[in-house]
Amino acid sequence: MSEYSPDVVRKLEEKANQMRQDIVVMVGAAQSGHPGGSLSAADIVAALYFNVMRYDVKNPKWADRDRFVLSKGHASPVLYAALAEAGFFPRAEIITFRNINSHLQGHPDMKKLAGVEFTTGSLGQGLSGAGGMAIAGKLDKKDYRVFCMIGDGESEEGQIWEAAMSAAHYKLDNLTAITDWNGLQIDGPNAEIMNVNPLPDKWRAFGWNVIEIDGHDFTQILDALSPESRVEGKPTMIIAKTVKGKGVSFMENACDWHGKAPSEEQVKTALAELCA
Repeated sequence: MSEYSPDVVRKLEEKANQMRQDIVVMVGAAQSGHPGGSLSAADIVAALYFNVMRYDVKNPKWADRDRFVLSKGHASPVLYAALAEAGFFPRAEIITFRNINSHLQGHPDMKKLAGVEFTTGSLGQGLSGAGGMAIAGKLDKKDYRVFCMIGDGESEEGQIWEAAMSAAHYKLDNLTAITDWNGLQIDGPNAEIMNVNPLPDKWRAFGWNVIEIDGHDFTQILDALSPESRVEGKPTMIIAKTVKGKGVSFMENACDWHGKAPSEEQVKTALAELCA
C-alpha cells in the first residue's frame, strides 16, 4: 500500500464532503432523486476527478482525456457534484436538478452537459459503452484510461456480464470498472432480492484483475485506481465496499433512501452533520 501525504488525503476528504453537501442540496431542491447511492460513491468519484483522471474543463472533448462512465445513472447527483466542483458548470446551477429545462437531468445526458461521457440510466448498459471507448483507445493507439462505475444491484443485469466477457476477450487493460458495493437496492438487501455473490470470484472467473477495497478509505482507493494496479492484458474490477447514504446518519444503511428526497428540515439536519 502506497503512502499518500496528509495534504492529499485531506484535499480529497474536503472535495468528497462538498460533493455530499451538493448531493443533499440538489435532491432536496428537486424533491426527487437518489441520495443513498450517490453518497456511497462520493469518495471514489472525488478521487477520480481530483487526483486520478486527466481532463480539460476548457476542452471537454480533448481526445486524450480519461473517460468516466456512471453506469448506475440514477446516482447522477454524485457526477454532477464532481463536475460542478471541477468547474464544468457553476455550482449555483445544482438547484435546477431534474427541472425540465435543466441540463442536470435525473440521469446523465451527454448531449445536455459537457463532461458527461455517456448517456446512462438504463441499467447494465454503461459498462458496454465504457468497453467501446476502451476498444477505441486501443485502435487509435491512445493512452487514455476509461473508468466505469456500476452498482451492486445493477450487477444483476445480464448485460453487465456480456460486457465483462467482451472486455476480457479484447484484453482491455485500459478499462477499470468499480462496483459500488453498498449492499442495498430499492427493494431491500441485494442478497435477498437477487444474490450476485460471490462477486469477486465471478469477476475473476470472467478474466478480470480484481481488487477489493474499503470504498471510503482514500489510501485504498488511490492504490486501486493507480496505473500500477493494472495487469497487462486484463481489465480491472475494483469491488469497493461502501455504506449507502454515507455521511448522513439517518440515511446510512437504509434502503428507504435509495430513491427518496429529504424534506427541507432533513436537508438542514444533513447539512449540519456534513458541515460539523
